Amino acid sequence: MSTTTFQKRQKEMKRLEKQKMKAERRANKKTKGEGEPQEEEELTVMTGPKPLDFDISQFDKQFDAEIEP
Repeated sequence: MSTTTFQKRQKEMKRLEKQKMKAERRANKKTKGEGEPQEEEELTVMTGPKPLDFDISQFDKQFDAEIEP
């Protein structure tokens, strides 16, 4: 019977140790987040679509010429 008691005690100690480690990780994560500013990607203002590098009217004229018989 003593082995069962010993095993239970070991299991409980392991559980407590795991709990402490988890609490430490949480504390480290919390202090790290407060102390150091997190790097954020710089945002740019987008007002609309980018302008085209070429004149689209050329293609419109060509397309219209191909369609008309």
